[in-house]
Amino acid sequence: MTGAPVATEPVRVGAIDCGTNSIRLLIAEARVDGSLIDLVRELEIVRLGQGVDATGELHPDALARTFAAAERYGEQLRAYGVRPERTRVVATSATRDARNVEDFDAGMAARLGVRPEIISGTEEARLSFTGALSGVRVASDGPILVMDIGGGSTELVLGDRTGRIDRAVSLNIGSVRLTERFGLVGPLTTEARQSAAAYVDGLLDQLEWPSGLLGQIGSWIGVAGTVTTMSALKQGLISYDRSKVHGSVLSLAEIAGLSNRLATLTTEEIHDLGVPAGRADVITAGSLIADRVANRVGRPMIVSESDILDGIVLGLLAR
Repeated sequence: MTGAPVATEPVRVGAIDCGTNSIRLLIAEARVDGSLIDLVRELEIVRLGQGVDATGELHPDALARTFAAAERYGEQLRAYGVRPERTRVVATSATRDARNVEDFDAGMAARLGVRPEIISGTEEARLSFTGALSGVRVASDGPILVMDIGGGSTELVLGDRTGRIDRAVSLNIGSVRLTERFGLVGPLTTEARQSAAAYVDGLLDQLEWPSGLLGQIGSWIGVAGTVTTMSALKQGLISYDRSKVHGSVLSLAEIAGLSNRLATLTTEEIHDLGVPAGRADVITAGSLIADRVANRVGRPMIVSESDILDGIVLGLLAR
């Protein structure tokens, strides 16, 4: 992570990203020389979006799992001396769609001392773009596309290496949502896979962007669990290694090959490859989304471990 302002004394900030499939914590410190280091970076798969696409409500079990993780994160924030005013909690797709979001809001605030912000898809896209660029050096001067495949939505953000954002969109396609809607638990039937692919293609066709724009970018960066898991699978990492995943590259053939392979496997077989429980059952759908976007972009994807959490932290330090 780069770009933190110079502080007169070490400053600690905390960021929590509560998505449809996972909840993540980043505690970072800005040192007096302007450098920024991670103190804590954690992820728990809680599947907050369980059934939201079908019912329009957050399931009690999903809330209980999320609150338990938030309780642990709150303890860590307090242990590291991160004050509430230097903590930001954001929630994304699942909570945007839920009628009973007040239950989530009250439960998170009680455990963290900070009210969660239900951010828009546009704000989610902006934070993902800022976070991705903070950790990846882009050689090309051309347009940069950042793709964030979440559990409930996928953000596509187009900008440049200065951090300027030209276009951003949040699509209601994510690994959990697509899995539940089309029954994408493998081995996939040809019909299920074709129906899901056609649905994703249809949403991409509706982008109010100039025709062929995705094929004119200079660099493509992918963030979040789907693409980092795909990179780990490509490298054969039974134990996840963040240092090996960050900055790795997936070619178009590798993206398509991974998507095709995952479609033939059961959840148990995917789990045996090193994909954790809670992601093994949705990575097939996530890889399908990545493949459909890759088909439009037509160039390799850089995989970044820097993402929305890093964007949140940088925003806190800039205040």
